Amino acid sequence: MLAGCRSGPPRAPVRGEAYVGPATLNLRSDIPIQSPTVTTVKHGDRVDILEQHRTWVRVRAENGKEGWIEQRQLLGLDDMKALKALAERAASLPAQGQATTDANLRVHIQPAQNAPSFLMLKENDKVDVLTHLRRPRSDLPRKPLVPRPARKMKVTRKEGKTGKIPPPPMPAAPPPPSNWIDLSKQGTDEEEADTESQPPAQPVRTDDWSLVRAPDGETGWVVTNRLRMAIPDEVGQYAEGHTIVSYFSLGKLPDGDQQKDTWLWTTVGNGVHPYDFDSIRVFVWSAKRHRYETAHVERNLIGYSPVLLQPVHYSSGRGKSEPQEYPGFSVCVQTKDGQMVRRQYAVMQNLVRFAGEEPCVLPAPVDFANPGPPPSVAAPVAQAPKPGLWQRLKNRLRSLRGGS
Repeated sequence: MLAGCRSGPPRAPVRGEAYVGPATLNLRSDIPIQSPTVTTVKHGDRVDILEQHRTWVRVRAENGKEGWIEQRQLLGLDDMKALKALAERAASLPAQGQATTDANLRVHIQPAQNAPSFLMLKENDKVDVLTHLRRPRSDLPRKPLVPRPARKMKVTRKEGKTGKIPPPPMPAAPPPPSNWIDLSKQGTDEEEADTESQPPAQPVRTDDWSLVRAPDGETGWVVTNRLRMAIPDEVGQYAEGHTIVSYFSLGKLPDGDQQKDTWLWTTVGNGVHPYDFDSIRVFVWSAKRHRYETAHVERNLIGYSPVLLQPVHYSSGRGKSEPQEYPGFSVCVQTKDGQMVRRQYAVMQNLVRFAGEEPCVLPAPVDFANPGPPPSVAAPVAQAPKPGLWQRLKNRLRSLRGGS
């Protein structure tokens, strides 16, 4: 009875459901962008899909208003689950430095230009950089928001009821020519000549993406070259064209009434590399010269993120003195024999000393399709064996040389 008393046109059937991607989104009365706005929805709001026209869909908001919007602005149920899992995984990842945006920048749910964006960073906004990856410049497959209609089965008529005369049988195949062996060799030679004359294959274009965390905790992917690491210019000027992958403050040193940070950074040279960084460098402030100077540097490394800040035990005295705890850091690098080790360094005011190493197992990479549960990267995954006498002597000599 109530349904029979309803006034107005009947409501369109629902063909699918989706969720709003951007922070705010205007639903328009028609497809052209000049059409008036019907209502405004927010990120995460659920909408019902009523109609699809190429890249546009007509949706119904929770308040009952209906309007048109581009399909790429909407997220599917699988997209929302992956975005939530990514935020949970990123919550445990240590920040590898802060970066600022050089202009308005969209944050995507996946490292691909066609992936929906759910957040807009404004110029000079600061974000935590968690990790990065390089992947081919290609679109990523996504589950369609509107299910495709099932194909209709073709009804075939049974033979015998059509009354048509069946076609005659096919004639037998002709025999091969007598010189078929010579003809096959000639074709092979021509194919080889064509292969040699073809130009070399073009290299696959790739993009470098960074996983960033906004101040409110939202996490997503941005193009790396749109970010600037926020290390002070008085230190960043020494990058010499290399890319700063991560940076950290290791403490402060006094200079009159000022406190100047001790900086650690990792950098990588130009090009595409299977590792994250190839150099580490520590800058300390010289109160005598009033400038930053290098306290420790290592080059030609094969290093992998994350870099960890942690207390380090180091024996600074001669003989068998008890090791003391100092602030420090550790990096995971690959040795010449292919072993992965985490090297530890103690920071003592303006000195940096090598304090030992232990086996290192890299955390699982962040899968942008299925981020998975957050791993623990701070705890060592393997117990380092007790070094022998020769290894202790090598570590001692290395610490006296400053780890170089």
